Amino acid sequence: MSKAMKRRPRLYVASVDDIRKGRATDVYFARTRRILEAKGLCDTIVRAEFHAYSLPKGYEWAVFAGLEEALAILEGRHVNVYAMREGTIFKPVEPLMVIEGPYCEFAELETAILGALRHETSVATKAARIRLAAGDKTVLFFGLRSVHPALAPMVDRAAYIGGCDSVSGLLSKEFLDLEPRGTMPHALIILFGDPVEAWKAFDEVVEPDVPRIALVDTFYDERYEALLAARTLGSKLFGVRLDTPSSRRGNMRRIVEEIRWTLDIHGYKDVKIIVSGGLDEDSIAELKDLVDAFGVGTSIAFPPSIDISMDIVEVKRDDKWIPITKRGKLPGMKQVYRCKPLNDVIVPWGETPSHVCNDGSEPRPLLEKVMEDGRIVVELPSVKDVREYVLLQLEELSKQ
Repeated sequence: MSKAMKRRPRLYVASVDDIRKGRATDVYFARTRRILEAKGLCDTIVRAEFHAYSLPKGYEWAVFAGLEEALAILEGRHVNVYAMREGTIFKPVEPLMVIEGPYCEFAELETAILGALRHETSVATKAARIRLAAGDKTVLFFGLRSVHPALAPMVDRAAYIGGCDSVSGLLSKEFLDLEPRGTMPHALIILFGDPVEAWKAFDEVVEPDVPRIALVDTFYDERYEALLAARTLGSKLFGVRLDTPSSRRGNMRRIVEEIRWTLDIHGYKDVKIIVSGGLDEDSIAELKDLVDAFGVGTSIAFPPSIDISMDIVEVKRDDKWIPITKRGKLPGMKQVYRCKPLNDVIVPWGETPSHVCNDGSEPRPLLEKVMEDGRIVVELPSVKDVREYVLLQLEELSKQ
């Protein structure tokens, strides 16, 4: 037997220790550190800014997420960090976070920090766009099968921050103090071979506080199964879920209209309709007047990337800050001042804008010190508090 056949399988996952010690990095950062150490430049103090100079096509704003993880990576390093509050809606070019300190204190951490900020921001932003499209309808996040399992708590967190009403991941109870929610998979019905028996078994075994939502598109026509579920579970039935594959969908709106009509004329007007499978902003907008809740997975879990980058913008020489950066970026540390909802101005750090907001209030600075010499100096908000902050901003934007 060859060595390849004897090798045991493994999970390709970096540990928390690997990440915090800078081992989950690109090799060129490790080499850069070696060069700087050899040439006596490792203690050069810099200010490094995180920003997104562009957004995906059709995006006018994004939701800043991942700050807590970035701070967890930096904790204990001899650096100061200034940042927007996690959950802040931002526009291109605006600085989101600044690390201040000796470059070698965080050189190998750039890869990990950018990975956390980019990924969480991308997921939270897509979730926020879905939230706006759905209006007051419930949005459930079912996207864990779209990502590596090691990322499950992070993706659930970002989706919830962005505005999803609930998540399905079992680990979210431990990591996020969120009660996971979900319905039932097709596997349950297939193993029973009969949807009626599967629905009855779910009702008999699962705790009574879990809503009875029947999946109604496994073997028969959706309208037929929806009515069958209503007659089987009666007043216990909270809703029916459609997860019809694209090959069988036809006109999804017409299918939902047919189900709603049929349930109503048979006295089941209180039964909710939940739609999942391949949903995005456009398909949700087409259905939200008929559908009570949406289960959204891949479009949130695998969204367009918010390309956050890190650039040195100042170097300290002889106790004086020297603005410097590569071409295409704005040198110097900056502050963002905001008038609601999203009327922002970027100014050099230490300066203030001369104008007042339309409502007469003073523009509000968005970046604040969150870490001093490796110690977090602000109270970290709960995931529910971050979500409420995002929803408040989305409400203000929707009134424009």
